[in-house]
Amino acid sequence: MTTFAKGLEGIVAAETRMSFIDGEKGILEYVGIPIDDLARNSSFEETVFLLWNTRLPRRGELAEFSEQVRQRYKVPTALAKLILQMPKDAQPMHVLRTMTSALALYDPSPNANDIPSARAKAMNILAQLPTIIAYFDRHRRGEAIVEPRSDLGYAANFLYMLNGKEPTEAVRRAFDVCMILHADHGLNNSTFAARVVISTLSDMYSAITAAIGSLRGPLHGGANEEVMEMLGEIPSMAAVEPYIMDKLAHRAEGARIMGFGHRVYKTIDPRATFLKTFSKQIATDTGNLPLYEKSSKIEEIMKREVGAKGIYPNVDFYSATTYHSIGLKLDLFTPMFAMSRVSGWAGHCIEQLDGNRLFRPKAQYVGPHGVRYTPMDQR
Repeated sequence: MTTFAKGLEGIVAAETRMSFIDGEKGILEYVGIPIDDLARNSSFEETVFLLWNTRLPRRGELAEFSEQVRQRYKVPTALAKLILQMPKDAQPMHVLRTMTSALALYDPSPNANDIPSARAKAMNILAQLPTIIAYFDRHRRGEAIVEPRSDLGYAANFLYMLNGKEPTEAVRRAFDVCMILHADHGLNNSTFAARVVISTLSDMYSAITAAIGSLRGPLHGGANEEVMEMLGEIPSMAAVEPYIMDKLAHRAEGARIMGFGHRVYKTIDPRATFLKTFSKQIATDTGNLPLYEKSSKIEEIMKREVGAKGIYPNVDFYSATTYHSIGLKLDLFTPMFAMSRVSGWAGHCIEQLDGNRLFRPKAQYVGPHGVRYTPMDQR
């Protein structure tokens, strides 16, 4: 029998060893390690190694892996020139999607999809996405691009290229934590898109480009931008309560409180637990505590009004405060998500290639049958 599940709700379409989610209990693990442990103790580079190798690295392995990433920061010269030709009013996610696809043009064997080649391409994309984003952002601001530094780690190098100066340790760590928390999340929409593309035995560049296109949608990666827009609409602490209550009163007309609720989690998003504490600290350190206080007040009201319905903050709610506090522009929030999630996308593509089977679901036809063709002069 054929079973129809709208949006593939409840359908198991792939096996993975990378991340485990229990939405009822609020559990997220990367290769069995709770996300909170990784956020507190790990680095993004170590987390990527964990996802791609399904184990934690030894000291020498992590040093070698990190060095391999650092040596790939620089984009091809022709691609750098192409970035500087992009319209300055272009949306960063469109630029990122286009430039990721263009990376294939500078790969001498872009179609190679054996697992060693796929891993090498994944590392190139992982290393060069931050450079693409930083180059474009400086270009649109009319500022000279800042070349990457191979002596800096992933988070520090990106913030250095973006701002032209090394970040403080607090800001670097905040960004690194956000990268860890967004690295993988089961078979979400963009990850599924990547696995579908690579299942045709296409190339890693095509698969990651498709994933970026999926992530750009406001129902997926754009949510943290909408959280920041919401916070910006609330002028003061005194205005928080009436604003939220008005939104709740108009839910029937489609009003939404951004950053609350999740397709998977029926309790608190485990990624938000540590990020809430961390966002308070970074907001305090950067003079953005009022922004955090507004966020905390919104959470308090939502818990009081709809907490019994299982509507809790998700990772987007407090990542918005964190990204703003470290100085990122609103339209860079989703590209930051892509910078992190490329680790998960690539890992899933590698898993898919190992024992691949082409995705080919059925569609349930709901149209008419036996309709006679009507000649043109009789229509």
